[in-house]
Amino acid sequence: MSRYRPPTPPGSKYITPEGAKRLKDELDQLWHEERPRVTQAVSEAAAQGDRSENAEYTYGKKRLHEIDRRVRFLRKRLEGMTVVDPAADGGRRDPKRVYFGAWVRIEDAAGDLRWYRIVGPDEFDMAGEYISMDSPLGRNLLGKRLDDEVTVELPGGATTLTVVAIGYGLTPPECS
Repeated sequence: MSRYRPPTPPGSKYITPEGAKRLKDELDQLWHEERPRVTQAVSEAAAQGDRSENAEYTYGKKRLHEIDRRVRFLRKRLEGMTVVDPAADGGRRDPKRVYFGAWVRIEDAAGDLRWYRIVGPDEFDMAGEYISMDSPLGRNLLGKRLDDEVTVELPGGATTLTVVAIGYGLTPPECS
């Protein structure tokens, strides 16, 4: 069996200002706080002598590799990002259409209502109501208007959803 795995396709290069700040904060924390602390611990463990049987040294080096890998990823990812601020578009967008950064309230066939925010692939894990613009639901919602119906393929089968509200801001319109 081969160990080769095809590379994952890169996600969209769009991110909200809040998502960009979160990634930059993580990068700063790793580079300026965590890495110097772990480096100090590894140098202290190395000074104790035999490194082959020194668990602190071994695990510290592994942690340094993990930190360095994450720092490289964050730097490369932030370098190619386009920060899109939905609130600062100056009224050029149609407020009754779904664009990147929008809060969308959808209703399913059972009448259940739920808010979702369309965000980039690097920030959809920030909250349960954030969905990636690259996800099936996110792709189908982009460009839709109020009262449009969207059919989404889910593992349980196709589901039809209706767009009942759209808003832009940091929180869903009814929560602000």
